Amino acid sequence: MLTEINYLAVLVSTIAAFIASSAYYSIVGTQSGEPVKPWQIPVELLRSATVALVIAGLITRLDLGFGGALGLALVLWLGFPAVLLSGSMLWDKVSWRIAVSHAGDWLLKLLLFAIILSLWQ
Repeated sequence: MLTEINYLAVLVSTIAAFIASSAYYSIVGTQSGEPVKPWQIPVELLRSATVALVIAGLITRLDLGFGGALGLALVLWLGFPAVLLSGSMLWDKVSWRIAVSHAGDWLLKLLLFAIILSLWQ
């Protein structure tokens, strides 16, 4: 399965998600107001690459086309970021505004991964 993954597509989708996420937060804003620290950029790229690699593996393994990959992205968003962020509101007193902004970012990233990775298998 790992040999069937298009690693260039994983790299491109990771960079696209990073750029889209940066644009998203420049529009939506962040609650911390603190500037990004230099070490945060490679860590975020690694986090995104990990998710892109997992999604690429699932798309390949399940032989999903474009529509199936979009459905997978939505299911993954509901099953993970949406559940985790709602839990942070419930148990950690994270404000709903922060949780919603992060949920929107993850929805954007997952959809981008699905689009790029499914079209570029």
